[in-house]
Amino acid sequence: MAGRKWSELSTRSRRLIIAAAATEGVLKTAAVVDIVRRPADQIRGPKWAWVPVVIAVNSFGLVPLAYFAWRRRRG
Repeated sequence: MAGRKWSELSTRSRRLIIAAAATEGVLKTAAVVDIVRRPADQIRGPKWAWVPVVIAVNSFGLVPLAYFAWRRRRG
């Protein structure tokens, strides 16, 4: 699939790519909003470091999910 143009992809492939990108965007947005709103003492690790990691890392949604699963302290 590498090296193919968008116009050469099947409709199914295009839809899967769009759905994956939208899902990752929603997860990243939710994680960043949670980081900004949550007090620093409720986040494991430095709060300032999580925002660029969540935004910059192309992770197929794994970094935001990791944040929600392990880095938030339960209230």
